[in-house]
Amino acid sequence: MAEMTAASPLPIPLPLPQSPQYARACAALGVACVAGDERSSNGAPLRWQLQSRRLPLLGEVALLSRGPVTPDAADAEAWLQGRRAAGPLLLNADGLLDAALRSAGFWPLLTPATLALLPLGGETQMRAALRQKWRNRLVRAEDSGLSLRRLPLHGAHWLLAAEADQARARRYRNLPPAFLAAYARANPGEALIWEARQDGRPIAAIAVLRHGRMASWTTGVSTPQGRAANAMTLLLWAAMRCLAARGHDLLDLGILNSDDAPGVTRFKLGTGARPHRLGGTWLRSRALAPLARRLPKGLVT
Repeated sequence: MAEMTAASPLPIPLPLPQSPQYARACAALGVACVAGDERSSNGAPLRWQLQSRRLPLLGEVALLSRGPVTPDAADAEAWLQGRRAAGPLLLNADGLLDAALRSAGFWPLLTPATLALLPLGGETQMRAALRQKWRNRLVRAEDSGLSLRRLPLHGAHWLLAAEADQARARRYRNLPPAFLAAYARANPGEALIWEARQDGRPIAAIAVLRHGRMASWTTGVSTPQGRAANAMTLLLWAAMRCLAARGHDLLDLGILNSDDAPGVTRFKLGTGARPHRLGGTWLRSRALAPLARRLPKGLVT
């Protein structure tokens, strides 16, 4: 298990799976993670971070999620073309062309997801970017008398158990509570909770992971009382202001799913977040690579 720290800062934010903070959390859980910082042929910085996973039928697989990170997608594609590894490579692509991935021997497995990425900045600028209904709910929440507090995430906080129950009930997958707790232990001060209380009782809370210039909203639970008071709106606004003041310029709000969770999608986009389409999930292995290079273009969208 190894990790290389960045030789020089990238001019673009690192997504959570490519961050050193993520690698430290993986190491705390005993998950193999290796990273490298290089220069492309034209001298631009390039970062990659791989996890090791064991999957049925495939055995040991290297996972590259939302990487390699570099200012120019062509440099990332060239890196993938030139990388040779003995075992299979599972890629959650971001900003890479389908044709380049096929040429590099990748086989498509899953269609692309779309994230909500929220630019952070001055409070006036962020408030102006809010959609009208979101801003109206925020005004009502600000006048509702809720008390807010920010605290470091820890494994005993009620939010983690409530999020696990919510995920099971609504049948979605999220970062497990054990990972969030490991992230907090491995990165002191980088995992935060914002909690709303009404008459002394908690009615909503969110968790955010900080990683360099970027941060990720990973978890949120609201009671019926919290929903009636628009507590989640107030919590996210408080987190936005705090993160911007601490120098973060981008907040990842997670996947947009307008089919299964249209209300959550509207909530995320109401912040002024922009949709960011990922590139799907791809697999490269010695057996599949020759077939992938001849895959008809119409089969990949």
